[in-house]
Amino acid sequence: MHVVIIAAANHALREPFAGGLESLTWHLVRGLRRRGVEVTLFSGPGSDPALGAHEILVEPLELSQTARRDVAMPPERWLREHHSYLQAMLDLLGRTDVDLIHNNSLHYLPIALAATLPAPMLTTLHTPPTPWLEPAIRLMDQRRARFVAVSAHTARSWRHVTSAQVVLNGVDVEQWRPGPGGEDLVWFGRLVPEKAPHEAVRIALGAGQRIRLAGPVSDADYFDAAVRPLLGPRADYLGHLGTDDLAALVGQSAATLVTPVWDEPYGLVAAESLACGTPVLGYDRGGLREFVPPDCGVLVPGGDLQEATRRVEEAAGLDRATCRRQAVQHCSVERMIEDYLEVYAQVLAPGRAA
Repeated sequence: MHVVIIAAANHALREPFAGGLESLTWHLVRGLRRRGVEVTLFSGPGSDPALGAHEILVEPLELSQTARRDVAMPPERWLREHHSYLQAMLDLLGRTDVDLIHNNSLHYLPIALAATLPAPMLTTLHTPPTPWLEPAIRLMDQRRARFVAVSAHTARSWRHVTSAQVVLNGVDVEQWRPGPGGEDLVWFGRLVPEKAPHEAVRIALGAGQRIRLAGPVSDADYFDAAVRPLLGPRADYLGHLGTDDLAALVGQSAATLVTPVWDEPYGLVAAESLACGTPVLGYDRGGLREFVPPDCGVLVPGGDLQEATRRVEEAAGLDRATCRRQAVQHCSVERMIEDYLEVYAQVLAPGRAA
């Protein structure tokens, strides 16, 4: 089987990953190749050289001075991204050696142009409906495409537009190894308002616990205004760590706080935490409860800092071996790859499949 994977172009697929989408796509490519699938990858520049990716960023964007003088010209970054995906889709127009295209981007163009390609397209829905993606899906010929959602919660959020099978995201349980635990709490991920690390710090401090934070500062203004003032002897920011260092940190923690103020489509950090044997204390939002059962985590109503603070000790006391077992059985990359291969076979039937 020859599968083309279209990644999001905004960030490179390499460690330290910019976010869960980049980690997922990197593992998907490698996992499929281990299973004997031929994979051609289109991704943004600077991706891991071992992936052999075709860059899909048009750089620089060539515009005449006449075009630039157009008063209605949209932001150049938007134009660059638009033409990046257009370039990738044009590259695929004449390809007859491709069995299936797996779209993991968040852009509307691959979906809008899917019907022009010889091979069928499978799109993974990583987000709730957006004003760009939703109309593109409504207008497309859905006989030429299939959809997968990263959680049942995400599938439900799209059901007014299309139906989607569920393939839960996976994490590398060989890299996210179980650790001994410890006394401190941990929060990790992109430091942005919608993930609310400042609430995690307040929960930890309210419970009299030390907390360590790690991840990229994707919104410097938010970090300076809401997070930095809370840092001190009981709250440390450790920077943007690579996976090995991050797994060691999580494995040495009593519990992971997951505090989104929006409905996370999946919640990859919770799966990574469980793989390290570290229980989760999280807001019961989005897809989290689909893979964090009561014996592996404590889920409280979103934004209820008082309830979360009260239950820190309960979460930290959950059995670490049970958390690890849950991750291996239900949250692994291998399980995700197996699920995707089944979906690929369905999309290609009655044609050739793996």
